[in-house]
Amino acid sequence: MNTPSNMFRLTTQRQIILEELSKVKTHPTANELYDMVRKRLPRIGLGTVYRNLELMAENGMILKLEVGGTQKRFDATTSDHYHIRCADCGKVDDIDVPVISNLINSAANATSYNILGHNIEFSGTCPDCQGSQMNTTAMEQ
Repeated sequence: MNTPSNMFRLTTQRQIILEELSKVKTHPTANELYDMVRKRLPRIGLGTVYRNLELMAENGMILKLEVGGTQKRFDATTSDHYHIRCADCGKVDDIDVPVISNLINSAANATSYNILGHNIEFSGTCPDCQGSQMNTTAMEQ
C-alpha cells in the first residue's frame, strides 16, 4: 500500500475508508464501500466517501478502475497487476499473471506520446455466472 505524500493529509475518514478497502479484494464501487464504512462511521455521507475516494486515487493511495459504461471500482492494491471482469455480473477480480514489463517501453518506442502507464483488463464469465448459465440451460432442456 502506498503512503500518502506530505501534501495529502490522511484524515480519520480517509484512514477508515482505506482500511475498509484494504480488507476486501472485491474491488467495490463507491456505494459498496460507503455501506462498509458506515458501519464504523454511521454519520458519514455518500458524497464524502466519493470525494475521498477520488482524492485518494489522484494521490496514488488507491487505484480507480474505470471501464466505459460501468461503475467505477476501487482497489487498495496499487502495485502493477491486471484485472478480470465478468461480462455478465460485472464482478472484478485480480488476475495473477506476470505483468508485461517491456510493454511500456514498446509503446513508448512506437509513439511520440509520453507514456504514463497502461491498463489491461481481461473479460470472461465468473464461476458464479457459469453456474447460473448451466442451471438455466439444464432447466430449459
